[in-house]
Amino acid sequence: MLIQLALMGMLVALLPLTFVWVSSNADKYRKLVWITLFLTFDLIIFGAFTRLTDSGLGCPDWPGCYGQANPLQAHANISAAEAAMPTGPVTVIKAWIEMIHRYLAMGIGVLIVALMLISWRRWLQSGRAEVKFSPAFPTLLFAFVCLQGAFGAWTVTMKLQPVIVTIHLLLGMTLLAILTWFGARQSDYPPASQSASALRIPATLAGVLLAIQIALGGWVSTNYAALACTDFPLCNGTLWPQMDFANGFTLWRNLGMTANGEYLPFQALIAIHWMHRTFAFVVAALVARVAVSALKVDELSKTARWLLIMIALQFSIGVATIFMQLPLALAVLHNGGAATLVFLLVMLNYKTRSTGKAT
Repeated sequence: MLIQLALMGMLVALLPLTFVWVSSNADKYRKLVWITLFLTFDLIIFGAFTRLTDSGLGCPDWPGCYGQANPLQAHANISAAEAAMPTGPVTVIKAWIEMIHRYLAMGIGVLIVALMLISWRRWLQSGRAEVKFSPAFPTLLFAFVCLQGAFGAWTVTMKLQPVIVTIHLLLGMTLLAILTWFGARQSDYPPASQSASALRIPATLAGVLLAIQIALGGWVSTNYAALACTDFPLCNGTLWPQMDFANGFTLWRNLGMTANGEYLPFQALIAIHWMHRTFAFVVAALVARVAVSALKVDELSKTARWLLIMIALQFSIGVATIFMQLPLALAVLHNGGAATLVFLLVMLNYKTRSTGKAT
């Protein structure tokens, strides 16, 4: 089974590797970095789709599916589980969704291994003089993708424990951020002007607050608290609803349960939702403020413009998911919006620190 899964990962990676190889682009290494970044973005969105369709346990073991490399080989076991519980976590469709998510993750892992091997080889061949191929970033990416794989396994084996699933999401976003910075390093950007450099601290703070907001959003999603408040801007008709922060933000507990093994009270879900919603105003205000300041700086203006557009879209999508009772498409778009904001803020931070050359 492990050999079959490894071959599947290589097969998924073969298409982008071939695309880079036959490309007329002279800098194939840079192109491979950006394609890996694009596929990682896709993986985050598909991971959200997997979570939101309750497909995380579509195959209840790891790395295979009932000990097999694909749902076709495990069809008898999946069908039996679906027949016993038609609306349960294991169905044929959910099994395929989960395994496609794993195949894509394995393919990205292969691409990152390729980046690491290429960088080490080129760096050593240059006598450790070619900074462009410094293996530090690719090796860090490899370590991160291994850690992400471990949390992917624990997500399944620990039955979607909220803190594990949330960390899995955060690691995915961190991987995207590292790849974005790495991709920016491979490109030629003008040196940061004094005006751009002055925005380093505000841009960093915006990135930190966005990370906290994504963690809160992940906590909402993994605890199924998205519809704990059914109106906006009030929450169930009041500005300050009855909330249970103690149980809501106890990290180490099973899904839907308190730390004592009792059912999680609804007031805990309200606290989780309300916290994410309230902090969104803080994040939106700061990111918008930073973006408006960046609009006045030539080398930052394009990124700043997209930041303003995305923060407005992300806020609007979040509100729409409440009024429309969490439609799948909007919920997935909300996750994609968060990933896009990560990409844009990392790019903004990089450009405020750019030395004006690919390094």
